[in-house]
Amino acid sequence: MEKTVVKYLEKPKLRKPVLIEGLPGIGNVGRISAGYLVTELKAKKFAELYSPHFLPLVVIQPGGVARLLKGEFYYYKGSKRDLIILVGDSQSITPQGYYEISGKIIDVAKEMKVSEIITLGGLGVERIVKSPRIIGAANNEKLVRRYSKYGIVFDDTAAANIIGISGLLLGLAEIENIDAVCMLAETQGFPLVIADPIAADTMLRVLSKILNLKIDLSKLDAEARELEEKIRKTEELQKQMLEKLEKEEKTQLQYIG
Repeated sequence: MEKTVVKYLEKPKLRKPVLIEGLPGIGNVGRISAGYLVTELKAKKFAELYSPHFLPLVVIQPGGVARLLKGEFYYYKGSKRDLIILVGDSQSITPQGYYEISGKIIDVAKEMKVSEIITLGGLGVERIVKSPRIIGAANNEKLVRRYSKYGIVFDDTAAANIIGISGLLLGLAEIENIDAVCMLAETQGFPLVIADPIAADTMLRVLSKILNLKIDLSKLDAEARELEEKIRKTEELQKQMLEKLEKEEKTQLQYIG
């Protein structure tokens, strides 16, 4: 596989769907929130994303079945707005990969005639947060005014930049004339392998109001812990692989005269 690809399992007919992106990140807030939506809404998978910019490893599933790291697109047909939910195992390990993967996500958005993109993530504040704020960024002023009504704080002093796919999608969506907003829940800034269900709970409560969804959040903590263990194993494999690659690179450099 030489480039990032999207494999469609089906192409559902959706009504101007909203694309929600939630990939692993600080506190895994986005991944927990998006994954919980998939579970609670019983969303159906319709596409998978594979990329050479993910770490070169496979995940061993129960029963010994191996699979590549991937992103997964799900759809849900709502009473007012249809949803596309993107979850995944990892983000890119290269700067080029962030652009390539984000570009493929935008391609899916265009293919499915997405009307708006909402990206989810965590904002590390390096302190214990009992009542997290949701910090926002949008790719146009109209969205800032609309989402401010939900208590989202648009403050460039709180988040001067957004690194990763959650941020890049805003800029790339603007080029394609797609409205996009990023929601970041304040979190203590745990390592990627530690889940923050409190921040995810706050995120889901705000998102539920925006999307007019009724979601039972009583199982969130248990599911967050289960997801944390899965991500911990994947992150540990990634760490080992990165250390191995760095060691190999240093060994190769020793032979350059």
